[in-house]
Amino acid sequence: MSRRLVIEDTPIAGLKRVRRLPLGDARGFLVRLFCADELRDAGWRAPVAQVNQTRTRERASVRGLHYQRPPHAEMKLVQCLRGEVFDVAVDLRRGSPTFLRWHGERLSEDNGVALLIPEGFAHGLQTLADDVDMLYCHSAAYTPAAEAGFHPRDPRLAIAWPLPIAALSPRDDAHAFVGADFDGVAA
Repeated sequence: MSRRLVIEDTPIAGLKRVRRLPLGDARGFLVRLFCADELRDAGWRAPVAQVNQTRTRERASVRGLHYQRPPHAEMKLVQCLRGEVFDVAVDLRRGSPTFLRWHGERLSEDNGVALLIPEGFAHGLQTLADDVDMLYCHSAAYTPAAEAGFHPRDPRLAIAWPLPIAALSPRDDAHAFVGADFDGVAA
């Protein structure tokens, strides 16, 4: 089997950049969006339990920062199908040397980059174009009782969003800042 994905480390252990390698000709192209065999090398250990697509209409909108608490923690493979985003993962793993550090990547329909986000991370994004479509592969189904998140403007996280935030859902705006007593989640 030829490899159609290149998996690269980021500055945060466990968080991986995945570059998709299209196979094309004069007719167009084929891109492998998910391959369990190839992603196993990057730590994907479970079947895909849920696949979601989002569309965000307005440039500079922020979604997140979301995560699910154990035992419903999930890995995510996040990719942009249309437009461009600044995608962010925040390390919430208890005892991690990069606890509360974030890493951002530009994901776009043109660059073929995705993020493989392990359990124990919060995830968010900012749209850099109008009408952005995102695809999410999750290792666990959404569990409302396990839902958690932090405010994307949290000064303790100090995420350098590329644009002033134009839109934020009421749910995301209601997320708290990281409290002094937050010591992380089990990964």
